[in-house]
Amino acid sequence: MPYTDLPPDHPAARTAGLPEEPADFDPFWDETLRTAREAGSDPVVRPVPDSPLTTLDAYDVRFAGWAGQPVAAWLLVPSQAEEPLPTVITYIGYSGGRGRVVDHLPYASSGYAHLVVDSRGQGHDTPDPHPDGGTHWVHGYMTRGIESPHAHYYRRLVTDCVRAVDAARTIPHVDPERIVVQGASQGGGLALAVAGLSGDRIAGALPDVPFLCHIRRGAETATEGPYTELVDHLRHHAPYATERVFATLGYFDGVHFARRATAPALFSAGLMDPVCPPSTVLAAFRAYAGEKDIREWPFGDHAGGGGATVVEHLRWLRAHPRLRSS
Repeated sequence: MPYTDLPPDHPAARTAGLPEEPADFDPFWDETLRTAREAGSDPVVRPVPDSPLTTLDAYDVRFAGWAGQPVAAWLLVPSQAEEPLPTVITYIGYSGGRGRVVDHLPYASSGYAHLVVDSRGQGHDTPDPHPDGGTHWVHGYMTRGIESPHAHYYRRLVTDCVRAVDAARTIPHVDPERIVVQGASQGGGLALAVAGLSGDRIAGALPDVPFLCHIRRGAETATEGPYTELVDHLRHHAPYATERVFATLGYFDGVHFARRATAPALFSAGLMDPVCPPSTVLAAFRAYAGEKDIREWPFGDHAGGGGATVVEHLRWLRAHPRLRSS
């Protein structure tokens, strides 16, 4: 696969201008999260019946997300571990859900509690009952509620993901001072959003090939979806609405969340990624305010480093004394 973005040795690949953020970005999110927390309730944690796992304990978790609506998650914990544990919270890639407990073994097998958060309307266990807030014509989630940030789909999903941190901090298995957020693609963008909105409530972030970063550049350079949903929308249905569309999406851009994030972070980027072009990932990395590092995979596509990425995560976690598992 050839480079779909600027080659990494091209000067502009690492210096492209950053998007301008909405003037009311902070009040928008302050009000959104305040309202969600007021509608909240305690999470419900139940053992998974007939779990096939023998070295890990598996739990079904339901917690209050956007508007108090229930969000599903899995919690995996090493059996007979000394608790509370450092915890990884994982957010899922585009069009996916929490799947099955057996899909998520590496972190818990390495001594961490692991909370895997379902994506509303994308997974099978968390519906999105909210209306889209306006017409959308393109299959997918990028244009749902595109007329206003207040109605946009990602306002609800980002809120769910922040509320997952709130819920995790109340679960006895979890050490509330040692929570790391993680995800790839859409999940990476959500991890960045949570890092920017949670302050010192998290201890680390692991955003891999993150989606939703420098969204306009993504729409201009990606050759595979989901950014191409925006291209289709603007080309066929809203050719005069370009500025309004990107003004809405500015409230969900990972670059703006990165500016507010202070927890240590390890990013990753595939330099031949046609889905999340590396210049969009590098834009968020450059903006990130906390201690940061990045793993660049020169011939990586949207899978980045594949299984090597988890190895890098575990090495990075163990290099931080506060985040080591026992």
